[in-house]
Amino acid sequence: MKVAFTFLLLLVIASGYGQSISGLVKDEQGKPLAGASVSLRKSDSGVVKLAVSSSTGEFRFEAINAGKYIVSGTFIGHTESFSVPFIFNGSDFKLKDLLLAKISGSMKEVTVIAKKPPVEVKADKMILNVEGSANAVGQDALELLRKSPGVMVDKDENLSVSGKNGVQVYIDGRPTPLSGKDLADYLKTIQSSSIEAIEIITNPSAKYDAAGNAGIINIRLKKNKSFGTNGSVSAGYNIGITPKYNAGISLNHRNKHINIFGNYTYNDSRTESEMRLYRKQLDTLFDQKSTMQFNGKTHNYKAGLDYFINKRSTIGVMLNGTANDMTFSNVSRTPISYIPTGVLDRVLVADNSSKSNRDNTNINVNYRYADTLGHELNMDADYGTFNIGSNQFQPNYYYDPAGDLTSSRVYNMIAPTDIHIYTFKTDYEQNLKKGKFGVGGKFSYVDSKNDFQRYNVISNIKDLDTLRSNNFNYKENVNAVYVNYNRAFKSIIIQGGLRVENTNAEGRSNGFRMDQNHYMSYDSSFKRNYTDLFPSAAITFNKNPMNQWTVTYSRRIDRPAYQDLNPFEFKLDEYTYQKGNTELRPQYTNSFGITNTFKYKLNTTLNYSHVNDVFTQLIDTAERSKSFMTKKNLATQDITSLNVSYPFQWKWYSVFANLNAYYSKYKADFGTGRKVDLDVVALNIYTQHSIKFGKGYSGEISAFYSSPSIWQGTFETKAFYFVDAGIQKSLWKGKANLKATVSDVFKTMRWSGTSTFAGQYLRAGGSWESRQFKLYFTYRFGSAQIKSERQRKTGLEDENKRVGSQGGGMSN
Repeated sequence: MKVAFTFLLLLVIASGYGQSISGLVKDEQGKPLAGASVSLRKSDSGVVKLAVSSSTGEFRFEAINAGKYIVSGTFIGHTESFSVPFIFNGSDFKLKDLLLAKISGSMKEVTVIAKKPPVEVKADKMILNVEGSANAVGQDALELLRKSPGVMVDKDENLSVSGKNGVQVYIDGRPTPLSGKDLADYLKTIQSSSIEAIEIITNPSAKYDAAGNAGIINIRLKKNKSFGTNGSVSAGYNIGITPKYNAGISLNHRNKHINIFGNYTYNDSRTESEMRLYRKQLDTLFDQKSTMQFNGKTHNYKAGLDYFINKRSTIGVMLNGTANDMTFSNVSRTPISYIPTGVLDRVLVADNSSKSNRDNTNINVNYRYADTLGHELNMDADYGTFNIGSNQFQPNYYYDPAGDLTSSRVYNMIAPTDIHIYTFKTDYEQNLKKGKFGVGGKFSYVDSKNDFQRYNVISNIKDLDTLRSNNFNYKENVNAVYVNYNRAFKSIIIQGGLRVENTNAEGRSNGFRMDQNHYMSYDSSFKRNYTDLFPSAAITFNKNPMNQWTVTYSRRIDRPAYQDLNPFEFKLDEYTYQKGNTELRPQYTNSFGITNTFKYKLNTTLNYSHVNDVFTQLIDTAERSKSFMTKKNLATQDITSLNVSYPFQWKWYSVFANLNAYYSKYKADFGTGRKVDLDVVALNIYTQHSIKFGKGYSGEISAFYSSPSIWQGTFETKAFYFVDAGIQKSLWKGKANLKATVSDVFKTMRWSGTSTFAGQYLRAGGSWESRQFKLYFTYRFGSAQIKSERQRKTGLEDENKRVGSQGGGMSN
């Protein structure tokens, strides 16, 4: 309430200002320039205010004190233009048009320096400009998301935004083919050095896939924007408990007819973490302590060619992929006690290890047509293949209280997975009735094959356990069409769309079971066919551009991850295992939002979402003292959230602050005392401070705080926070950059919480190698002639996301 009251007070105060300085920015032919940067200056104190020209070329400065000013305008590829000095006496003042001429000839002698703000907030999304940030150095994509405003990463590395777990992650406009642990593992392989920006899109239009009740997180990788031949090389070193290394190279050649590009990055990451699980179930107490070590070597690559047929048509082809080898070890010790007497009964010692590989290759062929009359056609055909291998060795040794070995059980699990994804999509837009009309469609087909083999190891001899082994094959076809329309009127902007998606899915699990002393094969199959409508709409009231309001609505879907449907049991240790759920249904979300943008800076969004059949990961009970993890549909989830953000800049100092508060309620009844009825009021605060010291030096300090909240419907967490600090130096006239940072300076990134579902009490906590010292160096070479890149969103869409927690692979 205090935040809302403060916001309303600001609106009342602002209403007293009506004086403004306005004008138009045009090119040398007199056409409006949209997106030009306009500065209001005083000769004695520098820049007073900044603005960006609208689609009509208009700019406006509000609430300006009387005095003598000058206005300048800049735009990429154009020379800077200045107005004549003028006296502003407090009355509305209209400037003569600012005319910006194109830069002619070679730009080899021109150095363009344009640093974006660390965070940009718009009505439908928030953009984190990672490139150029000192504190992003040495981070991976998962760590950057962990520290992003409104984004949470829970103990199992699942993503959520404003308390909603249906997050759709995109890479360069293409949804990832992963979920759960596989998605987290892949995000760890993407170094911050290859990321340009992260977009958190809270209200996607009908043009996007309907998946993702929390919206879309789009990770934009760096692209070369220059004519000629150019490139960059980079290298990084991190040290926490263990050293880590990364390096990369990027090459690009572009002229008027062709663009050839390619890049390669290598990452050698070694990390260590710890976890504590204290669990009471019936009359047994488990007190587990684990130390985990992860070592991954990842090769990411991309290569492509664009051929500019003429000024309107472009055809392109792109190949990208990942080759990743990982080793993982988990050393755990679990004292097991009898609760009524408190006497130690036995100790389980497990030294688990696993090796895995996650390789994928993706091929995209695309065509784009765009003319000056507003017609635009985009077509994409994609094929992606993912090959995942997992080999886990799991020994379990039991000792009595005196330390003598009493028994042992050793298992070996081998689980290869092959996934093939085919998609084709097309999007068409044209001007219609003073607005923009869009229509499109998409076809996708996914074929996933999983072979799970569990062996009992006795005296180093492996014996296949046919009752615990199986094959799981899953096929899914999604067909979608959409229409979308937006139009700007004098004082409002409307956008509306409808997307129709038809889903056809089939899963089959083959294995053996014991029937009257004989092994009998079985087939556990399911089929799903359903068609859904997904409307979306937004209305922006912009009669006063300095005080805009936007109202939004959307309906979205989240389909189960492929592996979450797989019914076989996967043993994590002697007392914990996980299994899929063939009855898992999609979850549906209806969201309503109101956004206010005040003076282009203060952004406030109030949102309400109602989720039916929400996914949650439950730790349920089975076989008395044993437990299993599985995904189920809770009845409902209701979330009300308030997000407030504000950027501030004064000379050499700038800060961005974001507050995200939400109320979430989870409710479900699975019978026999297995109920969920939890609610929480949670708060996340993020700030980033940037300081320019001069002579090429700059520094950053960022901080994040998360109050107690609820993860996955049943796990009640405690608060945690972090502080990062870094410094960077620009070298050799901007061609090179050196960054040094310390992440989690006070080593406070520790999670903990409790759960009391299904009659058991669980207290868990852990930490990872969050405090690190990091160095990163990059050097750019070759031509510096600026040319805007051709944006390309390929067609591997929503079906790519849900490989599941046992699959893997990712397109870059």
